[in-house]
Amino acid sequence: MPHATAPFVRRAGRLLRTSLFVQVLVALVLGVVVGRLWPQAGSALQPLGDGFVRLIKAMIAPLVFCVVVAGITKAGDLRAFGRIGVKALIWFEVATSIALVVGLLAGNVFAPGAGMHVDPASLDKGAVDAKTGGGHLPSAAQFVLESLPDSAVGAFAENSLLQVLVLACLVGAALLHLGRQKVPQLLPLIEQAQEVVFTIVGYIMKLAPFAVLGATAHLVGEYGLGAMSTYGKLIAVCYGVALAFLVCLGLALKAVTGLSLWKFVRYTREELLLALGTGSSETVMPRMMQKLRAAGCRDDAVGLVLPTGYSFNLDGASIYLSIGTLFIAQAIGVDLSWGQQITVVLVLMLTSKGMAGVPGSAFLALSATASALGVIPAAAVALLLGVDRIMDSMRVATNLLGNCVAVFAVSRWEGALDRVTAKRVLNGEQPAQPAQPTETAGPAQPTEAAGSTRSAETAGPTQPAETARPAQSAGATPPRPAEAAPSTHDT
Repeated sequence: MPHATAPFVRRAGRLLRTSLFVQVLVALVLGVVVGRLWPQAGSALQPLGDGFVRLIKAMIAPLVFCVVVAGITKAGDLRAFGRIGVKALIWFEVATSIALVVGLLAGNVFAPGAGMHVDPASLDKGAVDAKTGGGHLPSAAQFVLESLPDSAVGAFAENSLLQVLVLACLVGAALLHLGRQKVPQLLPLIEQAQEVVFTIVGYIMKLAPFAVLGATAHLVGEYGLGAMSTYGKLIAVCYGVALAFLVCLGLALKAVTGLSLWKFVRYTREELLLALGTGSSETVMPRMMQKLRAAGCRDDAVGLVLPTGYSFNLDGASIYLSIGTLFIAQAIGVDLSWGQQITVVLVLMLTSKGMAGVPGSAFLALSATASALGVIPAAAVALLLGVDRIMDSMRVATNLLGNCVAVFAVSRWEGALDRVTAKRVLNGEQPAQPAQPTETAGPAQPTEAAGSTRSAETAGPTQPAETARPAQSAGATPPRPAEAAPSTHDT
């Protein structure tokens, strides 16, 4: 018997050493066990997760800046970059509106709050204020104004992605205007800095299992498993609607690009599990950018669509907000008319766009919706305090996959997707290696600008180096990205 089990033990040990997916999965299970058996010890492990999130966030702003600047200059056409931005915003608005409507319909059909008969006077409004820290969601004008940097250093110091995007667009436009002859060293420097940041992210990712252990143990130790029974119907409805929405996204992705969302989930399983374990999609943004580039998406599309989606394309949050509003109304016995429910959708379409980066943003959006309706007491929002953290996994997974689908769809729409490479990578037929920058490709060369808007799958032999991904990866031996290192990737 020992001889029969020895190969299995060796294989399990090898997977535990080399597979980030297995490491994170084991950490997730250990976190649940520690939080359940030793709640105080589990709560004390929270700094493990918080520290990891802080390290990853420190890399996001410089990475987004480098990817966007390099993407603009390599595409050679600022107007194409503008078209990508407009198309991305159109996709975001359609997707979040559908998510809100689907959530509202599900809330009416399944009525998760019916029969609770909660007295709003018995709820503590101060608990909501403590959760939100006395903050508020920005108005539309304030949101636009705060997206514009008043300090180049401040945009990076505050980790404001939209401000960093604006700066990156300005720098990329300036490089295109000046051309390689006037700034011969700057673009290679930015591309090299991008590789340095990706390498640092690879180092940080080795700490991911400890982060998942700490975050999961804290969640279970702090909130316990009792909320699962108290809010069981609400949790089931939210997760069920999110799953149905992801199926619809998968069908849309298949129709637009011919790619499979399930294969993409399998391709990014490590990142998704890490995002679920830490309750934050920001922890995997650098790795997702790297994997999307490796899967045939052009750099400028990845650099613009994915970070912008973190502020404008919150599909999971939209589902939660619409269902949560109806849950609160049903729990306190308020019957919302269809006119009032349409008001809910309109209000959430605006408030959901300013949620990113605001503490307790979901409760601020719900409070704003309750105030707009005038029939739901603000204190009733406290009903969701006990279940909000459990909803993080649903929101994170749906938001993240929604943004990745947007990258593929907008890239295909703009002719910035190499579908041949994408299918080979998602099928596991080609290593996940993004195209490396070429030293001879300059931002001001006319052949690049002419070829940047063509689809990679129809380009001929004279196609620019950055769009001919299969040919480049076959002929060169670029440095291996951090994600493909044996110590952090499931081979």
